[in-house]
Amino acid sequence: MIPVPRQEDVLNGPHRMEKDLLGPLAVPADVYYGVQTQRALENFKLSGVPLAHFPKLIIGLAMVKKAAAAANHDIGQLDDKKFEAICYACDRLINREYHDQFVVDMIQGGAGTSTNMNANEVIANLALEYLGHKKGEYKHLHPNNDVNMSQSTNDVYPTAIRVGLQLSHSELVDSLAMLQAAFAGKRDEFKNIIKMGRTQLQDAVPMTLGQEFGAYATTLGEDIERIGGMYELLLEVNLGGTAIGTGINSDPRYAVLAVDHLARIAGYPIRLAADLIEATSDMGAFVLFSGMTKRLAIKLSKICNDLRLLSSGPRTGLFEINLPPQQPGSSIMPGKVNPVIPEAVNQVAYQVVGNDMAITMAAENGQLQLNVMEPLIAYKILESMRLLQRAMDMLRERCVIGITANEDRCRELVDNSIGLITALNPYIGYENATRIAALALSSGRGVLELVREEGLLEESLLTEILKPENMVNPRQRSI
Repeated sequence: MIPVPRQEDVLNGPHRMEKDLLGPLAVPADVYYGVQTQRALENFKLSGVPLAHFPKLIIGLAMVKKAAAAANHDIGQLDDKKFEAICYACDRLINREYHDQFVVDMIQGGAGTSTNMNANEVIANLALEYLGHKKGEYKHLHPNNDVNMSQSTNDVYPTAIRVGLQLSHSELVDSLAMLQAAFAGKRDEFKNIIKMGRTQLQDAVPMTLGQEFGAYATTLGEDIERIGGMYELLLEVNLGGTAIGTGINSDPRYAVLAVDHLARIAGYPIRLAADLIEATSDMGAFVLFSGMTKRLAIKLSKICNDLRLLSSGPRTGLFEINLPPQQPGSSIMPGKVNPVIPEAVNQVAYQVVGNDMAITMAAENGQLQLNVMEPLIAYKILESMRLLQRAMDMLRERCVIGITANEDRCRELVDNSIGLITALNPYIGYENATRIAALALSSGRGVLELVREEGLLEESLLTEILKPENMVNPRQRSI
């Protein structure tokens, strides 16, 4: 939980007095935030996760504030001196400085107003120092009048979230691409290892271990492109709509100028929404993007379930692969090593699924011209992205690249499997195949042993059929 000193404790130490709508309040003398941030600190002791936990969100806020200042300067509403000071402050934040001053809890009432004011106050006080003034001397440069000029939380906050997600895009995609490449490497490494495929946890037909790992690479590769497509939805912003999308208190030229500046500062083709009233209340892009993170989480969890099954044993399970051991697995059972990395990824996946549900409900619960649940949406989307990135890096580095195959065990399971009869079915007929399978199952004898005993196939043809390359790929059969 974020440590929040009581007001009496603040008063007993070095402090400055600031005033807002509700009256005066003491703020620690050395902090760059101000009175409204202090109130939010005292009000919202919820998740214990401050804004500083997500640097890209803070950078997004700073970029939006810098773009707004540039537009106001272009129009002539912000003088050169204040513009220079605000840009200086924003650049410090963009360079990841002073992020520890963003102390408000991610979950908060007020549709993100506390987040916006935390940014306004930090930027204002950094700018004041740049101009040679003390923190809190807002008569020289004001958090609302100057830093928040032509803005509202209702257009700044969702725009900053979108910018933060854009800035996080490459990290998530890079982690996904590297994990996909690791599975592709195992596909090539295991391409000649024959094993049994399984459906409904029962023996199915032969395949190669390389084909199994190749499927993992393919399914993750699909999401690299699809996640990129989702980011296109996040390029549309409502900056300039101010309170509800009508643009009240902003110059008619402001919105286009601010968005153009933001696109230049952020380095993305950010564009102004066609309907700012709709864009101010609609959370549809976040719902779709969250759904994409859930899809990826489900895929990762399925893959990790498979890895746990394939490595189960070592004496009483499938034991077709070995996962690299990472830590002792039991405080009571000597020699036990558990699949801790896939297990951890499973739990991340469950958290992402839960986050998606929270985002869905928050998006649904908007009323009229605003969705006040945006803080929860921002928190959970950013959390899901970070968890997925870390989980994929962990899975790749501490598990996938170190996986080895138990080739003899894989071949043993193929040779002893009833499912092997499927490969012989086109040659001996369905009735014979069914009879041999039932006999093998009841007697405990091998399928090949019974086929040979009954002379159902010549040995040369049987050998040809059972070649690995013939069992795992389509094959034209001569009549």
